[in-house]
Amino acid sequence: MKQSASTKILAIETSCDDTCIAIFEIRNSKFEILSNVISSQVKLHSKYGGVYPTLAKREHQRNLISVLSRALKKASLLKNPKSKILISKPKIAEQSSLRGRQILNSKSQILNSILEREPELLKQTLSFLKKHRKPNIDAIALTVGPGLEPCLWVGVNFAKALSCFWDLPIVRVNHIEAHIFANFVGSNSKFKIQNSKLFPAICLVVSGGHTQLILMRGLGRYKILGETRDDAAGECFDKAARILGLGYPGGPIVAKMATKIKNPRSRASSLRGRQKSKIKNIKLPRPMIYQKNYDFSFSGLKTAVLYQYQKSKIKNLPQPIPTAHAQGRNSIWQKYKQEMCYEVQQAIIDVLIHKTLKAAKDFKVKTIILGGGVAANSELRKQFKSNIQHLSPNIQYLIPNIQFCTDNAVMVGVAGYFHWLQGESACWEKIRAEANLRIK
Repeated sequence: MKQSASTKILAIETSCDDTCIAIFEIRNSKFEILSNVISSQVKLHSKYGGVYPTLAKREHQRNLISVLSRALKKASLLKNPKSKILISKPKIAEQSSLRGRQILNSKSQILNSILEREPELLKQTLSFLKKHRKPNIDAIALTVGPGLEPCLWVGVNFAKALSCFWDLPIVRVNHIEAHIFANFVGSNSKFKIQNSKLFPAICLVVSGGHTQLILMRGLGRYKILGETRDDAAGECFDKAARILGLGYPGGPIVAKMATKIKNPRSRASSLRGRQKSKIKNIKLPRPMIYQKNYDFSFSGLKTAVLYQYQKSKIKNLPQPIPTAHAQGRNSIWQKYKQEMCYEVQQAIIDVLIHKTLKAAKDFKVKTIILGGGVAANSELRKQFKSNIQHLSPNIQYLIPNIQFCTDNAVMVGVAGYFHWLQGESACWEKIRAEANLRIK
């Protein structure tokens, strides 16, 4: 597809628990983000210690129109409410009005069919579309998978409704590929797709639901080398935090606790006297780190955390209480959690770095690319950079701006635009959610 002077893309992401819509404009291969709106469900799911798909689906249904309105408004694309058609000749006005009502009724019936399982979203969508005119948008980029199927379907059906009503093509986007394309977003909200000097590249996409090592031979050319056989790295962070009673999401909490260990090489030195007799220096396994394949497994690490916790004498202490007499016990409890968080984080980092660098060496790559929510971990970012420089200073290292590591619609839009240029768009009837979609 030939690139026009200006293209505007509306991107939708609902693969998990964040309702995301972004709009950006492309001029001469340079991208400018016009809006990027995310409605988070973290507070809702935190009391359960993880994402409940049915609750996430319900929240997507409630939030999509609100998020769309905010995104269009920020992009200055929310058209004024429709006004009555004023035509001087009564017969022409009557005929035009009749045709308009017929088209509206026909499309409303189709929307009823598309959103029949989302009655609340249907009501909001019909009200919004009848009130506002079609914005100046050229295409819709949509995450169709992988992800939680109930959540994906809400986004898919919503995009199909917009596509039908506004006569816009839909570009299917793989969520994993979108995390890779997040690396082509600049911190100043303007970005440009990189050239072939990056390839071949090794991509590590690591999040709460995915841990994959992917060989990238060029834009849109992928081969999965390895992936997790059970829990993803982000899931391990969440489960470890839950075992320790630290809350959800686990990744940021564990990372923050781990920073309390000021001198990692002599961690036991801070545990003297009474505390040293209560806490032993914790050592957790690095699952599959030296196996010759590129696969991961973090379920055993989570289990090791549980066993360590259960065997520790710390568990037998009363829960921390805010009194002066309990200060010593509270301090021991806090030190234990800090030690465990440090070791959990370092175990995950060690495995991720070792496997990625092994793949980079085996395939003689020019670039290592990170993506996914866990890529926001500052210690992971720092240690990756240090290890890559030690392995080969000539290897380029790409990692997204932190705001584009976790799920967002900007990355979906960038990946979608690439496929749009290849002419890979479809009408709404052919779009389906694919919860187990593979990158290829």
